[in-house]
Amino acid sequence: MTKARPWPGKPFPLGATFTAEGTNFALFSAHATGVDLCLFDANHPLREERIRMVEHTDQVWHIFLPGLPGGQRYGYRVYGPYDPPRGHRFNPSKLVLDPYARAIEGPIDWSDKMFPYVMGNPQEDFLRDFRNDAPDMPKCLVVDDRFDWGDELRPHIPMHETVFYELHVKGFSQQLKTIPEGLRGTYAGLGSPEAIAYLKNLGVTSVELLPIQQFVQDKVLVDRGLTNYWGYNSIGYFAPEGAYSSAGVAGGQVAEFKQMVKSLHAAGIEVILDVVYNHTAEGNHFGPSLCFRGIDNASYYRLIHDNPRYYMDYTGCGNTLDSTQPRVLQLVMDSLRYWVEEMHVDGFRFDLAPALAREAHAYDLGGGFFDILQQDPVLSQVKLIAEPWDIGEDGYQVGNFPHPWSEWNGKYRDTIRSYWKGDDGQVGDLALRLTGSPDLYEYNQRRPYASVNFITAHDGFTLHDLVSYNEKHNEANGEDNRDGHDHNLSWNCGHEGPTDDPVVNHLRRRQRRNLLATLFLSQGVPMLCAGDEYGRTQLGNNNAYCQDNELTWLKWAHDEDEANLLEFTRRLIRLRRDHSVFRRPKFLHGKPIRGSKLKEVMWFSPSGQEMTEAEWHAHFDSVLGMLISGQGANVRNEQGQPMIDDTFLLLFNACHEDVSFHLPGGAPTVWQMMINTDLETGFLPKPKSHQAGEPIQLAQRSFCLFKLKPNPKSTLKHG
Repeated sequence: MTKARPWPGKPFPLGATFTAEGTNFALFSAHATGVDLCLFDANHPLREERIRMVEHTDQVWHIFLPGLPGGQRYGYRVYGPYDPPRGHRFNPSKLVLDPYARAIEGPIDWSDKMFPYVMGNPQEDFLRDFRNDAPDMPKCLVVDDRFDWGDELRPHIPMHETVFYELHVKGFSQQLKTIPEGLRGTYAGLGSPEAIAYLKNLGVTSVELLPIQQFVQDKVLVDRGLTNYWGYNSIGYFAPEGAYSSAGVAGGQVAEFKQMVKSLHAAGIEVILDVVYNHTAEGNHFGPSLCFRGIDNASYYRLIHDNPRYYMDYTGCGNTLDSTQPRVLQLVMDSLRYWVEEMHVDGFRFDLAPALAREAHAYDLGGGFFDILQQDPVLSQVKLIAEPWDIGEDGYQVGNFPHPWSEWNGKYRDTIRSYWKGDDGQVGDLALRLTGSPDLYEYNQRRPYASVNFITAHDGFTLHDLVSYNEKHNEANGEDNRDGHDHNLSWNCGHEGPTDDPVVNHLRRRQRRNLLATLFLSQGVPMLCAGDEYGRTQLGNNNAYCQDNELTWLKWAHDEDEANLLEFTRRLIRLRRDHSVFRRPKFLHGKPIRGSKLKEVMWFSPSGQEMTEAEWHAHFDSVLGMLISGQGANVRNEQGQPMIDDTFLLLFNACHEDVSFHLPGGAPTVWQMMINTDLETGFLPKPKSHQAGEPIQLAQRSFCLFKLKPNPKSTLKHG
């Protein structure tokens, strides 16, 4: 609490800025008629001191409090009209959080007081609620954010050499018994030597963290005894989620997050944040007043033009932030720069990204959101990844983001799943996805690394469950199994869920190996969902967003089958790392290579001959051979240097029966088999040589990888 006389302060920067002399507070609100800065005593949490902010410049209310220390708890009360039909929902009876708060302390103690209107009133949200909710609200914290980064260096891993690993901060280390109990499930747990050793041994280059910006536990989930585990319910875009801090929530979460980043960077591992700027935790017009709604509802949210009581909802979450408003766009950009410059993260994955790029209504490649990112000297140089869909009109925008964006490639996921499930007529699409989806990205001069390839993600079935369940089993979510995707489109594995049938279990394990091998040997950038490397199960729950328990936490003790899959995954990632032919920075083409008998990529039928036009259009066929050449002057890296590597042959058989595949070429060409997913280990103990022309028996629904044995007299050629 302060006794010093306030100074006028400055309107910039926004938020609470701590200095040796004191703290400057600045809050944007275009329609407010008054603002109180509210200070709270840590030792007497019900004691509140209100200070009127009399200065406002360019719609920013500001004040400077001399001598105010770091750790001071605060919030705001904002005055203005409570007039829902006109889009205004000011209510100074409700404490609101600072949108620029660097740390937030405490959860919401849910009650009807958290809502700006009288709940249960026949007039719905028209009647203002005058009860004070401050005792039940979280508090913002003034943060002294000084931190010794030492000689920390950012990894700066090129996109085409990246392997993403999508994880949940708590779920990753919650059961890691080799670290102290107090560190499990925290930023410190993820940054521990034991966790980092696992990531390094696995071979991933970049961890992609599910939302760690401060989020809200939804009242509807709390009432059911559940939690918002995934965290796609943001309320503080500058504040690291306090629940993931072993240092407590009184500001220690900021330093702990920084130390986690510093430790991961020291190991050469990047940190990518999954960010949710498309909507906030305040929901629709019946939602609570926690932050933006009570500060300036009409400025922060997209409201229906001719009925501003209601919100435009492109997100399915009740509201959409209005990124066409300059101050809202500033909030997003200030937040992104803060995480890069102050917290040292390496990039972002944007949840429901098209919602941010909508101008008046439609998705707009020339919109302000894209423009400001492309020209920003800081943000244009980090990894920018779009989830390229929202629920609005024309919301599916895969392949339609500008430079320098990459995208979660939903068409890759769908094609690879459909192919290995045995759907007819998939080989043409399979070839496109294996080569980096040039149909989606090459037309506007983007590169294969614009495609972030994935089979599974946090949302949906795990890899194990994908091949083990035909239907979802979400009963534990308390919604009568109505939530989540409707079905899994039968994988014909002979049984639903766990079984003792050895034939069914072998087929499921083989399908997991097929999917992982396809993922890591495709052009583009692979993303692995944490736990899929050993076959984590959620028992058929394909929407475990509210399950904060062993169902979603990673296991650290593995049985033989899990250990085999983990080692298979490690070796796949290492194979990709060791052979640049699998991570080309430019698209493969079927043109001949100068000075070589090969093309950059060649396609073969089971006869051992190059695919004919008729074979490409044989909708019943599910067998394909793909040769990727590692030789020739046409094959160059981004520095223009020739990429000399081995030549590989990939054989795919998604048929429900064995197929005889003749290896291409003639004597003395020799192929060495390295992978056969019909084996429980996937990789052969040592490569096995086979002569060109030799028929290879491909087991039903299996994959094989061969390496060309170097021989200048090889008769393998195109044409």
